[in-house]
Amino acid sequence: MRKVVSGLFISLDGVVESPDQWQFAFDEEMGASLATTLETTDTVLLGRVTYSEWAGYWPTVTGGEDAGFADWINNAPKYVASTTLEDVGEWANSTLIRGDLTTAVQRLKEGEGKGISVAGSPTLVRSLLERDLLDELVLLIHPVIAGEGRRRLFAEDAALKKLALVSARPTSSGVVIATYRPVR
Repeated sequence: MRKVVSGLFISLDGVVESPDQWQFAFDEEMGASLATTLETTDTVLLGRVTYSEWAGYWPTVTGGEDAGFADWINNAPKYVASTTLEDVGEWANSTLIRGDLTTAVQRLKEGEGKGISVAGSPTLVRSLLERDLLDELVLLIHPVIAGEGRRRLFAEDAALKKLALVSARPTSSGVVIATYRPVR
């Protein structure tokens, strides 16, 4: 069965929104972690917000340091979880998940291929965790407090969910890459 894996940049105070505004460094170890994700997954799950932001950007990237990721994400099958979007045809290889999210993700997990990566999409990550559909949560924890006015990964009223630490390692810039699996 295929695994669903999410990797998120997160601040010490739990902020995942707009990491470009508070992420101070991107080191080799973080790049290696993300490269591993690209090597071990071939399908992408996206929420509405991330899809809407990325669909207008990644197809335009053809060179530079982001060209490898752009090529990967543009060619990967992308499944978009949204109850408000009507169509996701503007970005090649994108499919709108219609109907029940749990059923759709279970079908993807039972299908052929490598793992399934959740790109950004913290709201979707929360939904997948709540439904026991997320197999691994990789947090790249930055030693920074992002502050007020930004969305955190989990709301104050989130239900109790136990996770087991699989690995944790610091990087040269002080980021900790922590991998968790839900306790089932």
